[in-house]
Amino acid sequence: MSLLELEQVESFYGASQALFGVSLDVKEGEVVALMGRNGMGKTTTIRTIFGLVRARSGSIRFLGQEIAGQRAHRIARLGLGLVPEGRRCFPNLTVAENLAVAARAGTWTQGRVFDLFPRLSERRDQYASTLSGGEQQMLAIGRALTTNPRLLVLDEATEGLAPVIRRDIWEALGKLKAAGQSILVVDKTLSELLPVADRCFVLEKGATVFAGPPAGLTPDLQDRYLGV
Repeated sequence: MSLLELEQVESFYGASQALFGVSLDVKEGEVVALMGRNGMGKTTTIRTIFGLVRARSGSIRFLGQEIAGQRAHRIARLGLGLVPEGRRCFPNLTVAENLAVAARAGTWTQGRVFDLFPRLSERRDQYASTLSGGEQQMLAIGRALTTNPRLLVLDEATEGLAPVIRRDIWEALGKLKAAGQSILVVDKTLSELLPVADRCFVLEKGATVFAGPPAGLTPDLQDRYLGV
C-alpha cells in the first residue's frame, strides 16, 4: 500500500519555478531516500508535500487522499511527521517539554523516545538551546515521533553532524525501519543512506530522473547525478 504518492508535481517560489515534474511514492513500512545535488529541489519537494510551498500542478496523495492545496497544519494532522532542515527545536523549552508540546496519543511516548536516544534521557531537564547540534537533531526526530506519524520525513538527516552522532542517528533509523516505521529521508551521505533505503528517487533540476532500488544507482549514475 502506498502511503504517499506524488505525480508530476510542479511548484514555484513567486514567479520562479522550482519543481518541474517530481514523481515519487512511499509504501507502507519502507524507507525511501530522496537524493540529488544541492539546489535540485529536495527541500522544495518536502515543503510542497507539507503545504509550505503550494503545488501549482500535479497530484500529492496521502493515504489515498489528495492533499495538494491543504493547509500545512491539516496535512500534519493526517499522520505526516516532519524533521525539518535546521532542526528548529524550541530553544527555551526543556527536552521533555519539546517532546510533550506536539505529542499525540499512540505508541511513541516520551519514554520510548528516551529508549531510542538515551542521550536525551540524560538531558531531559536541559533547555534545547544548551544541547549540541547532534542532540538537537535527536530531539527533532523524537519530537516528530511523538506525533505518532504514519510517515516520518527527515530533511537532511545528518548534515553537519560529527561522525559518532551520525552513526547513532543511522542506528536509530535502522531500528525504526525494523519496527515497521515508514520513512522518507533526505541525506547526502550515500555510504550511510543507501544501506538503509529500500528505494531511491533522484532529483535533477527539479524533476525525478531516477527511481529504483539502491543497487540500481550505478557508479556512473552516482557520478552523473550525485557527484560534486
